[in-house]
Amino acid sequence: MIDDGKTRIYIAGDTEDTPEMRALQNIDMAFVPMNLPYTMSVEKAADAVLAFKPTKVYPYHFRTPTGFSDVVKFKQLVNAGNPNIEVVQLEWYPSQ
Repeated sequence: MIDDGKTRIYIAGDTEDTPEMRALQNIDMAFVPMNLPYTMSVEKAADAVLAFKPTKVYPYHFRTPTGFSDVVKFKQLVNAGNPNIEVVQLEWYPSQ
């Protein structure tokens, strides 16, 4: 967690959907991984984000051993559950 008194940023790192993540509050920007078998599935990542409701969420670290996790589906799940959460999709991988 990075908190400069104005902006709160959460960088999940390699993790699962944990109770500690779900308990986060007042997060402005969240970076959430989804790359099975190492971290969360797209569905678990979306569910976790919907629990702690960041203002913006950036899916990252989504390359898997066989390709890429479905970040479009992640955005759809998050926006269907809470249209107020902005899902920002960046091109993290050059071959994406």
